[in-house]
Amino acid sequence: MSGRPMPCDKAELSTLFLFEKLDTEQLERLCREGRVEQFDPGPVYTEGEPATCFFVLLHGTVVMSRRVGGDDVEISRSSQRGVYAGAMQAYLSGSGEAQYKGSMRATEPSRFFILPAETFAAVLRDWFPMAVHLLEGLFFGTQNTERTIGQRERLLALGSLSAGLTHELNNPAAAAVRATSALRDRVAGMRHKLGLIAAGPYARAALETLVEIQERTAEQVSKATPLSPLEASDREDALADWFDDHGIAGGWQLAPTFVQAGLDTDWLDQVAAAVDEETLEGAIRWLNYTVETELLMNEIEDSTTRISHLVDAAKQYSQLDRAPYQVVDVHELLDSTLLMLSGKIGSGIKVVKEFDRTLPKIPAYPGELNQVWTNLIDNAVSAMGGEGKLTVCTAHDRDQVRVEFRDTGPGVPAEIQGRIFDPFFTTKPVGEGTGLGLDISWRIVVNKHHGSLQVQSVPGDTRFQVRLPLTVADPDTSEEPS
Repeated sequence: MSGRPMPCDKAELSTLFLFEKLDTEQLERLCREGRVEQFDPGPVYTEGEPATCFFVLLHGTVVMSRRVGGDDVEISRSSQRGVYAGAMQAYLSGSGEAQYKGSMRATEPSRFFILPAETFAAVLRDWFPMAVHLLEGLFFGTQNTERTIGQRERLLALGSLSAGLTHELNNPAAAAVRATSALRDRVAGMRHKLGLIAAGPYARAALETLVEIQERTAEQVSKATPLSPLEASDREDALADWFDDHGIAGGWQLAPTFVQAGLDTDWLDQVAAAVDEETLEGAIRWLNYTVETELLMNEIEDSTTRISHLVDAAKQYSQLDRAPYQVVDVHELLDSTLLMLSGKIGSGIKVVKEFDRTLPKIPAYPGELNQVWTNLIDNAVSAMGGEGKLTVCTAHDRDQVRVEFRDTGPGVPAEIQGRIFDPFFTTKPVGEGTGLGLDISWRIVVNKHHGSLQVQSVPGDTRFQVRLPLTVADPDTSEEPS
C-alpha cells in the first residue's frame, strides 16, 4: 500500500532523534533519495512481503503486529515521532530477499519519512562503516551463539532423557534376567520331577489326567486376577491348612505361589481326586513347578513388553523413522514425552493427565513439539524442586487445540513474565540454564506452527498454554528454530 506524496523538509528530519546529528549535506541526501508520504488509517506494510522500505514516523499513530495462527496479535503501539520500522536489517550482507517480520498499520492519518531499503543500506555503509561492521558482527554473532547454545541445550536434554530412559529400561531388563535365571532352575526341577513320576507307580490313566490338570493349571495362571493383601493372606492360610490335612510337608511354602496363580482349595480337591493318596504330594510338587514356570514366563513377558513400550515411546519421541511434518495425535506425543521424562520427574511429583481424547489429529512437526513439551515439563519440574503436582491438560479452544502444563511451584514473578520468552533470559543459577528453552519453544509454536505460547502465573499455580491450529494450509519451512 502506498500513501500520498508530500514534500520532504530536511529541517523537520533534523528534529528526529535518528537524524539530529547529521549535517546539511547528509539531510539533503535523505530528502533526495527518500520521500515523505501520508497514509490513511489501514495497512502500511504486511508481514511476509518483501522488505523494500525503512519507515520513520513523522506524525500519527502506528500499531505493530505479528501473525499468530489466523490472527494478527498486537506487539506494540506508538505515536512517538521518530519511531522506525520496516527493512531495519537491510544493511546486512545478503539481505536483498528479506521479508517484513511483522505488520504495521496506521490507526489515524499518519505521515512517514520513507527510505528504500537499498538507500538505507547504502547511507549506513557510507556514513557509519564501523557501526555497520559492529552491527553485522553482533547480529551474526548472536545467531551463531543462539544456534550453538541451542544445540548444547538439546544435547543436555538428550543426556537427561537418555539417563531417564536407561533407568526406566534397567528395571524391566533386570527383572527379565532374574526371571530367566529362575525359570532355568524351575525347568530343570520339572525335568527331574517328571523323571521321578515316570519311574513311580502312576497308572497311564492317572498320568493322562495329571497332564490334563497341568494344562488347565497353566490356563488358570494366565487368567489369574490380583487379590487384595487381606484376600491373599486368607487364601494362603486356607491352602496351607489343606496341605497339612493331606500330609504334604512344607505346604506353607507352596501356598503363596498357588495363590499368586489364582488357585484355591477347590482346584486342589480336583488334583487329589485324580491321583492316588500316595502319589498326591509328588503330583502337587510337579504342578508347583508348572505354576512357577508359568508365573516366571508371565514376568518375562511383562518385562519385555515394558521394554518394547519404552522403545516405542523413544521412537515416538525422537520421530527418527517418521516424516518431519505429518498429522499427529498430540496425546501420543505427550504420553511419549512424559514417559521419557519419568525418571527426571521423580516420585515426589504427581503427574495428572486431563486429556480430551476426542480432539482431532492436527498437522504439525511432532519432533519439535516434543521438544516444546520437554522444555515446559523440565521448567515445571525445576520450579517445583521435586515436590508438587504437574497437570497436563488438552482441550478444544475454538478453532485450536490447547495444551496446558500446570505446576504448583512458586510461580513466575509478574515483573519478569514479559521477558521469559526472550533469548538468554533465565532465572536458573549460572550453569544450570541457557535461557533458550522458552525462546526455542516460542519460535517452534508461533513461527513454525502459527500457534501461540502464553504464561499465567501466581504462586502455587503456573500455567503455560500452547495453542495450535486444527488446520494449516501449507507447512511453514521458512523459519527453523535454531
